[in-house]
Amino acid sequence: MHYVDLSREVLAETLLAAGPDAPTLCAGWRTRHLAAHLVLRERNPKVGLGLMLRKFAGTSDRATDRLAGEHASPARYARLVGQFRAGPPALSPLRLPALDEAANLAEFFVHTEDVRRASDRWAPRALDAAYADALWHEVVKRAAFLYRGVDLGIVLVSTDGPRHVAKRAAVSVAIVGDPGELLLHAHGRTDHALVTFEGQPDAVALLTSADIGI
Repeated sequence: MHYVDLSREVLAETLLAAGPDAPTLCAGWRTRHLAAHLVLRERNPKVGLGLMLRKFAGTSDRATDRLAGEHASPARYARLVGQFRAGPPALSPLRLPALDEAANLAEFFVHTEDVRRASDRWAPRALDAAYADALWHEVVKRAAFLYRGVDLGIVLVSTDGPRHVAKRAAVSVAIVGDPGELLLHAHGRTDHALVTFEGQPDAVALLTSADIGI
């Protein structure tokens, strides 16, 4: 099943419910910055380059700040979120289901939790089993890259049973959690992901202080 459309809808509703100036887990961003980011990455090729190539990051940051500043009022913010909800332009390659899934399945889940878990009171969502399985496949595909800065072996262990060796090394740590929680940890939301660790104490300490994510 293609879950991106449903994930887009959940993220849009989460942004609307939070309002334009709510905190997020993205450093320095309020919800209006996150909404601006989501719109620009699908509609502005220069911003897309800035997300992938460091030399264009300044262009991406300035465009995000500018659009967020223009949509600080509740009414304008709602229109910005509406743009995101409408999806990419008609001729965008992201209209192709396979590309949409690759680009947005993990992105939308992580950013939904960036809003939800920035509040004082939150609880993990109960995910459909097939959706959780799709998130597991996403973290398996991305794990070697996302944990590239960790000088350890990394084994991901889903609470549903599957295991994946993301990196091999003489000393390893197993990260245990539901697929969505593992995805959040791998994307650097380490303080807010509900995971546990299995390994030598010094190795676990090294993991918890490591630079993880994009």
